[in-house]
Amino acid sequence: MARYIDASCKLCRRERQKLFLKGTKCYTEKCPVDKRAYPPGQHGQNRRQRISEYGVQLREKQKVRRIYGLMEAQFRNYFERSLRHTGRTGDALVKLLERRLDNVVYRLGFAPSRKSARQLVLHRHFTVNNAIVDVPSYLLRPGDVIQVRDKSRKLEIIHGAMKRVKDSALSAWLSLDKANLSGTFLNIPERGEVPLNANEQLIVELYSK
Repeated sequence: MARYIDASCKLCRRERQKLFLKGTKCYTEKCPVDKRAYPPGQHGQNRRQRISEYGVQLREKQKVRRIYGLMEAQFRNYFERSLRHTGRTGDALVKLLERRLDNVVYRLGFAPSRKSARQLVLHRHFTVNNAIVDVPSYLLRPGDVIQVRDKSRKLEIIHGAMKRVKDSALSAWLSLDKANLSGTFLNIPERGEVPLNANEQLIVELYSK
């Protein structure tokens, strides 16, 4: 399976904004975006700002794809799937991405980033409805309960991430039981509830060409 192995911070700099790919580092003064908010490379600062309509659409697609940590083929598959849903295609796309297990693990605060969440899921540290699930792309349904396995409850990465969780910041479609290290996927969120700074309609326009 293909995966991105280069520096994550380069992706944020390319999009000229924080994509929160490095967990705690993104909230500190060490974040490269705060120091060099321009694309990487020797010509990053000198690139012309003019960009075509296609370029705007492409950058939006790349930004969302990188936020959720997907390769192009995976992202395109989600788009094709969202076309079969009723309503706005862009909204359906975001809803599908938010239902991924690795995303929900991150949203619940069990991991400092989606990349870390994906690794924890792959290493079988979580159960869904008391069954081990090691597929990061597993789509959750309303009522599903995600829980840290008993043997994984002492992992420092999980406890370190949980210390930074604020109840007021928890997404409305999730509930969290810190004492039992479990969370519930209450319902599929509406687009307006998802804290995603993106214009998914541009992605629809790009793939519709």
